[in-house]
Amino acid sequence: QVQLVHSGGGLVQAVGPLRLSCAASGRTFSMYTMAWFPQAPGKEREFVAGISGSGIRTYYTDSVNGRFTISRDYAKNTVYLQMNSLKPEETAVYYCAAGARLRMSGWDPDLSDYWGQGAQVTVSS
Repeated sequence: QVQLVHSGGGLVQAVGPLRLSCAASGRTFSMYTMAWFPQAPGKEREFVAGISGSGIRTYYTDSVNGRFTISRDYAKNTVYLQMNSLKPEETAVYYCAAGARLRMSGWDPDLSDYWGQGAQVTVSS
């Protein structure tokens, strides 16, 4: 079992930066691909960033590439999402996910093994 606990989030002005954290319990942190899925009101969760178990490979959707950075710290069992130049339309609850099959599934959230509780990010214009 892996438990994911969020920290960070909150209210930020447009084009401002914000960093989200997601701490994982257990000793199998490096086994899992980690990813972030924001869910806006009335919409489904959508992939924005992922990182391989080794931390060597990172993946981004086109809309955030160059503005968001995903990273992981093995000593702290934590994955981060640094978000820069945020846009009001990126207001959402941001969920971190852990899953062995996420990358090969094309980042299908239904194939995530574990989810964090989510962190609200509100971007004001």
